[in-house]
Amino acid sequence: MAIPSSFAITAPFISSSKLHPISKSLSFSTPFPKSLSFSTPFPKSSSLRTLLPISSSNPSNPSPIDSSDSFAATLPAANRTLKSRLRNGDTLYGLFLLSFSPSLAEIAGFAGYDFVVVDMEHGYGGISDALPCLHALAATQTPAILRIPENSATWAKKALDLGPQGIMFPMIDSSKEAKKAVSYCRFPPAGVRGSAHPVVRASKYGIDEGYLTYYEDELLIMCQVESEQAVKKIDEIMEVDGVDCIQMGPLDMSGSMGYLWDPGHKKVKEVMRKAEMAVLESQIENGQKGSFLCGFSMPHDGPIDMKRRGYQMISGAVDLGLFRSAAVEDVRKFRMSEMDSSEDEDQPLTHKEEDEEDKYWSE
Repeated sequence: MAIPSSFAITAPFISSSKLHPISKSLSFSTPFPKSLSFSTPFPKSSSLRTLLPISSSNPSNPSPIDSSDSFAATLPAANRTLKSRLRNGDTLYGLFLLSFSPSLAEIAGFAGYDFVVVDMEHGYGGISDALPCLHALAATQTPAILRIPENSATWAKKALDLGPQGIMFPMIDSSKEAKKAVSYCRFPPAGVRGSAHPVVRASKYGIDEGYLTYYEDELLIMCQVESEQAVKKIDEIMEVDGVDCIQMGPLDMSGSMGYLWDPGHKKVKEVMRKAEMAVLESQIENGQKGSFLCGFSMPHDGPIDMKRRGYQMISGAVDLGLFRSAAVEDVRKFRMSEMDSSEDEDQPLTHKEEDEEDKYWSE
């Protein structure tokens, strides 16, 4: 295969102001006959159009890309972090990714989600599986959050080295656990995070020399409140410096209260509302230093209702759940159509219907 004399590699997630001087024009000698030249950054459009389900009807333009304004999926605002958008008062809508499929991660980004949580607590993958998903999300300028399986320094260190915009700690039941979580996200002397910043993805593999100056301010630290015990300690948890978000966990909350099969139970709702009010009051009292209210939508508690109550980050779906629903509905439609067609099998076809059945579907 012929090797082109030069080509450009795009890296829209790398700010040109933060690039190491040598990265702006790199030339590599290789065994190939011609050298490969790399140049960054490359401008990227902030919007794109989805493909039509049918081919173009314009003979002069065979592209299936819609040329009209019938639909456009807008990518998340470039160069705006999740934390800055929350501080600006934006409401963010996201997806949980449990399949660890880079293709589904990419689709989620193109669809327009404000963020995607790559879930290592209940999902099927670990650190090495999460990396391709982060690559796919970066290509669509979609912020990634990593949920780790437990509140541990080892998991936090490996997750943060991948360079997500946010990290989510499950089962935070006290201020002591919240302090530990924050310390795992800070380099010494402010914390205990192990340092390999000159060579990991978080710092663009050392190319971003300014990483240490801004990483703390841009990283979103999310603590999950998922038990009745945690709700009792929620004021203390929010007072911990560095806790940016309180992520409510309705399923584990209902389980901790003895209502695992009924997360919409009246008593569960009462405890959830108590926690929500505590977070919102903290925002009023502390302004930008208060914690943001985040959570999962449920069948009994939709995202619009959550937004009205003050939630600023809402996870509305899970990739596996979306596919399950689509698959079940697809099979249901086929079975219904199959039943309808069987009822008509005994009816004789007219000459016109026979002719139509002989045609190809594309005609």
